[in-house]
Amino acid sequence: MRGLLKNNFYIVISNIKVFSAVMVLLGIFVVLMDNAIPSLIIGYMLLAMVGFSLNSIASVRREGAGKWSKYKLTTPVKRADIVKSLFFSQVLWLVVGAAFAGICAALSIALHGYPFDRDTDIFMLFVVGIGTSLFMGAIFFPLLFLGGEERNEVFLVISLLCGIGSIMGLTTLINRFFPGGMTTAQIVLGGMGILFCGILTFAVSCPLTIGVFRKKEY
Repeated sequence: MRGLLKNNFYIVISNIKVFSAVMVLLGIFVVLMDNAIPSLIIGYMLLAMVGFSLNSIASVRREGAGKWSKYKLTTPVKRADIVKSLFFSQVLWLVVGAAFAGICAALSIALHGYPFDRDTDIFMLFVVGIGTSLFMGAIFFPLLFLGGEERNEVFLVISLLCGIGSIMGLTTLINRFFPGGMTTAQIVLGGMGILFCGILTFAVSCPLTIGVFRKKEY
């Protein structure tokens, strides 16, 4: 597993370096700007969390182009471990993205004060970013092994849209239960519910993807 994780790291690192540099520059800009425009922080935090995850799963195409994915099957590596390494790698890069988002938000708040109306707004931004990334990965990997790496871009777009749609759908469903508005405790519980659904879907997707990959022939 460690070797597979290293391989995944080397495949994605060139794109991650460029993306990280861009995010650092954007982060400096956001931190220096006045919090009169909260949309800057909102956009940056969501871009960081979803962007790092997106780079992680998009790099699978580079592996397919280099024929390394087929070569791995000739080595004494279990297909289950190959799939698990992809899921684990996405989680690691999601953590990196969340760290970028958290650091930028903390610095901006320290310099300019809290820009949102509710104390729970920052928490919900993390819920949306993490949830979207988890749903995106949960949908992308089964599609990848079902349809093939040559359709990577199409599956990536579909997965991203489905991830966003899942968050919007769950949010709408929760709001229907509280037509008169939600208290702070209810908002936090709703956010935790969305995160739970994302984590559960991501966890269920892993064995499902393993089953698809085991039946796939090259």
